Amino acid sequence: MPELQVDGARLYFEDSGGSGPAIVFAHGLLWSTAMWRFQVAAFRDRYRCIAFDFRGQGKSEVTASGYDMETLALDAAQLIEKLVGGPVHFAGLSMGGFAGMRLAARRPELVKTLALLDTAADPEPPLNRPKYAALGLLTRLLGTARLSGEVMKVMFAKPFLQDPARAQLRAQLQQELIGNGLTGSLRATKGVMQRRPVDKAELSRIRCPTLVISGAEDAAIVPSRSRRLAEQIPGARFVSIPRAGHTATLEEPEAVNAALRELWG
Repeated sequence: MPELQVDGARLYFEDSGGSGPAIVFAHGLLWSTAMWRFQVAAFRDRYRCIAFDFRGQGKSEVTASGYDMETLALDAAQLIEKLVGGPVHFAGLSMGGFAGMRLAARRPELVKTLALLDTAADPEPPLNRPKYAALGLLTRLLGTARLSGEVMKVMFAKPFLQDPARAQLRAQLQQELIGNGLTGSLRATKGVMQRRPVDKAELSRIRCPTLVISGAEDAAIVPSRSRRLAEQIPGARFVSIPRAGHTATLEEPEAVNAALRELWG
């Protein structure tokens, strides 16, 4: 199993190899490298595609600490330095985007272009925190499997959840959610809930070409928050993906890939 040691954690990663420009994919909360399956398949013929699991999720080590967004951004920087050694195209969704915007602002020499999907720079809205805290408590009491259906409703919009043609994919994704370890998932969720915002002054330091993508039906990070993020990054472009919720890469992969292709050329 390919792993990389960063400060305080062993991270699992998948690397397509090849001599093309490198793309690093950073997943969202409760997911893993697998959430980028359609993007890796679409771009691996021209690019070196590297997807990794954040600490505590997927196949990476469950650590006692380090789930704040600042540490996750440092983890991503070390992974880029050790695997590539130079600037990469960076794509981050939700939590991956929280880390990505910090990385681009603080380590600009490591980021060639930045794609931020279904993410925002502001802190978690106060009204969301009790809801996610209750969901975490119920998960502890009842187990991940019992709550996976409710999590699916947060992650995906109705067009995806109600599409009979994608029933098999939904079942597979639900099993992937259940397969994430409980301890790491709860620690990662706490890190997301308690994250500090990235203010306008720091966002203004992002100078690489930037694309902000938002699912038009995203209920977890509503599109207005993602649009506001794009407005604070110099030159950033905003793209709305119809019929997609909080996990646009899986819900509407062709539309997401078309937008990414414009960014990466």
